[in-house]
Amino acid sequence: MFRRLFWLVMGAAFGFGISFWLMRAVRDAASRYTPAGAAETLSAALAQLGTDLREAVAEGRAGMAETEERIRAEVAGPRR
Repeated sequence: MFRRLFWLVMGAAFGFGISFWLMRAVRDAASRYTPAGAAETLSAALAQLGTDLREAVAEGRAGMAETEERIRAEVAGPRR
């Protein structure tokens, strides 16, 4: 009798937990597709794009400076 009651309670708790998780997942997914959620996602993506572009430009400039320095050293040749 107690084993059946135990498994009944375990099944009910598991079902409640899964239904709670599923409701939250559906609510979160639905909020992402609302106009406000889409605008928030888009603004975050654009902000990240700006950061990535600044980093890429900085890396490019550093690489160009290194290359220019190397070329200038090669053109100048060894100094006597």
